[in-house]
Amino acid sequence: MAQDLTKIPFTPYQKLAIFLLAITPFSVLLDFMVMSPMGDILIKSLNLKTSQFSLAVSGYAFCAGISGLLTAGFADRFDRKKLLLFFYTGFIIGTFCCAFANTYPLLLAARIVTGIFGGVIGSVSMAIVTDLFDIHHRGRVMGFVQMGFGASQVLGIPISLYIANQWGWHAPFLMIAILATFIAILISLKMQPVNKHLLAQHDRNAFYHLLHTVSSRNYRIGFLSTCFLSVGGFMMMPFGSSFNINNLHITKEQLPLLFMVSGVCSLIIMPLIGKLSDKIDKFKLFAFASVWMMAIVVIYTHLSVTPLWEVMIINVLMMMGIMSRMVPSSALNTAIPDPPDRGAFMSINSSIQQIAGGVAAAFAGKIIVQKDTFSPLQHYDTLGFTMVGISCISVVLVYRVSVMVKQKLGEKKV
Repeated sequence: MAQDLTKIPFTPYQKLAIFLLAITPFSVLLDFMVMSPMGDILIKSLNLKTSQFSLAVSGYAFCAGISGLLTAGFADRFDRKKLLLFFYTGFIIGTFCCAFANTYPLLLAARIVTGIFGGVIGSVSMAIVTDLFDIHHRGRVMGFVQMGFGASQVLGIPISLYIANQWGWHAPFLMIAILATFIAILISLKMQPVNKHLLAQHDRNAFYHLLHTVSSRNYRIGFLSTCFLSVGGFMMMPFGSSFNINNLHITKEQLPLLFMVSGVCSLIIMPLIGKLSDKIDKFKLFAFASVWMMAIVVIYTHLSVTPLWEVMIINVLMMMGIMSRMVPSSALNTAIPDPPDRGAFMSINSSIQQIAGGVAAAFAGKIIVQKDTFSPLQHYDTLGFTMVGISCISVVLVYRVSVMVKQKLGEKKV
C-alpha cells in the first residue's frame, strides 16, 4: 500500500522554519494591512482626499512590484536567507521612516521606500517554502505561513488601532519596526542557509534569466491568475475602516474588536483549510470558496447602518471565503516553476501581486466618493459588484493553473 505522504511529520528544523517564515511576512503584512484600519484616522488627521489616501496605499504596492521585477533576475543567484535579510533590513528602515514622517509627502515617500524592500520579502519566503517542502505538505505549510494574515488582525491591527487612538498614527509604525528588528536577529541566528538551488543554476545572466522566466507560457498563466486574484483581493481593503465607521456606524472604539474577532476566526480557519487543501482537489476548494466569498461581498457592500454583532458575523463569513481561496491558490502557484527558476518566478509573481494590488487600490479611490471626511462613502456597492466580476475571471484562470500542475506532476488530485 502506498504511503500517505501528507501524514509524514515535519522535522524540528522544518517546524522552526515554518515559524520564521510565518512571523516574517506577518510583520510585513501588518505594515501594509494597518494602513486600511487606520485609513479613517489618516484621512481626518492629515485632511486627505480619498484619492490621496489610495495613492499612499497604491504607492507602496507599485514600488513593491517594480522592485520585485528588478530583482527577479538575481533572485536565484544568492542564498535565499541572505536575500531575505537584505530586503528585510531595508523594510525595517522604511518603516522607521514612516514612524517619523510628519506630513503627507514625507509619509508617501516613506511608504515608497518600505514598498521597495517589503514587496520582495513575500516572494523570497515563498521560494524558501517551495525549496523546503514538497507539494504534499505545501498546503499545510501555506496554512500556517498565511496565518500571519489572521494574526495581524488578532494581535497587530487591534493593538495598532489602540496605540494610534492613544498616541497618534505614527506609533503603530514604530511598534512594527521594533518588532521586525527582533525578527531579523532571530532569522540571522536560527535559519540555515538556503542555497541548494544554486547547484542547478545555468550560466545565463540576470537579464536572460528574467526573460526566460517571463517567456514561459506556463509561467505566464500563473502570473495572470495572480494578477486577477490580487485585483479582486485588494479592491475593498483600503476603505474598509472608513466604510465601517462612516456607513455602518461602527465606532473607533469598536473597530479593534471587529478586526480581532475576524482575525481569531482566521487563525482557526487557516490550518484547517491548509490540511483540507492537501487532502482534496485544491481547485474545487478554491472554486467553492470563491462562490461563497462573492455572495458575502454583495451582502456586505450593500449594508447601511448595522449593529456590531451583525457586522462581525458577516466579516467572519467573508473572511472564511477569502482565506479558503488564498491557501489552495498559493499552493498551486508554487508548483508551477522548475527549481532553477523558483526565485525569479516568485519575485515576478509577487511583483504582479503588488502592482495589481496598487492598481486595485487606485481604481477603488476613483470609484469611491466621500463629500467630506465625515460623510458616508458612496459607490461601495459598485466596488462589490466589480470584485465579483473579477473573481469569476480568477476561477477560470486558477482552473487552468490546476490543470497545468496536474499534468506536470502526473497526479489526479493536486
